[in-house]
Amino acid sequence: MNLDRAVLAFAGLMILVSLALAHLVSPMWLWFTAFVGANLLQASVTGFCPAALVFRKLGVPGGCAFK
Repeated sequence: MNLDRAVLAFAGLMILVSLALAHLVSPMWLWFTAFVGANLLQASVTGFCPAALVFRKLGVPGGCAFK
């Protein structure tokens, strides 16, 4: 798995977890879903992604999106 796929998988997992929490615990968890979506949008515009930095430090090999 390269860095790009790791970031996308992590973002997808966070969205699914926050949707489950919104359904089971409180609708306020939808704010976390919005945060993840905003972070994805910001990363697509700027190329900067905090999750990519963390995965890179964990040794995940680079991809083409986050250099």
